[in-house]
Amino acid sequence: MSESRIAVVIGGGTGIGRATAEVLAEKGWSVHCAGRDRDAQWPEILPFETLDVTDEAALGALAARHPVVHALVNSAGVILHDGLEFEGTGFRSVIDVNLIGTERASVLFRDALAAGRGSIVNVASVWSSFGSARNPAYSASKGAVVSLTRSHAAAFASLGVRVNAVAPGWIETQLSSRARTDPARSQAITQRIPLGRWGSPREVGDVIAFLVSDEARYVTGAVLPVDGGYCIA
Repeated sequence: MSESRIAVVIGGGTGIGRATAEVLAEKGWSVHCAGRDRDAQWPEILPFETLDVTDEAALGALAARHPVVHALVNSAGVILHDGLEFEGTGFRSVIDVNLIGTERASVLFRDALAAGRGSIVNVASVWSSFGSARNPAYSASKGAVVSLTRSHAAAFASLGVRVNAVAPGWIETQLSSRARTDPARSQAITQRIPLGRWGSPREVGDVIAFLVSDEARYVTGAVLPVDGGYCIA
């Protein structure tokens, strides 16, 4: 991998985004991370800037600073608990981050990705395929991310830009901390996973790194589960 390859990871400060950034950096990519939060222990090798993905002007300014991009990873995501996603404000706030943020970033970076003959990877979820009694906005937003991925794959193909998604299952991140720290729920989830354990952010990052690599040069519009078999159980 040439060191000139440039990747922008939105939501790259924590969880799957950070793990992906680290995998790409190890493979020689020049990685730029942006997001609302970042982990306390931050590697100096990864440039990071604070960004609210719902701020279209800020997203546009970020894109303008990167005229050539070879990979865009849309990993910014939010989930609300305690019934907040059933309220109008809460529902819209999740959609704004998970879906509209992904759509805006992809469109704003489209020209830069075309210049680099690059690719986009969106982070969907196993909940793209299921309804969620607790989190209807999260489930709806991730289902829409899958449809958006396929639509952008068709729309951007003539520009030489591939668009794919990963659909992580139960991954050990802050986003899943409620389920992971609830003994009864965590046990029930683990028992359903054929591989018998939760995944790590790195295991998702490795798949994303494949999708933006030359090895996946004929793959577009795909949604790859990274769930230990959860969806087939």
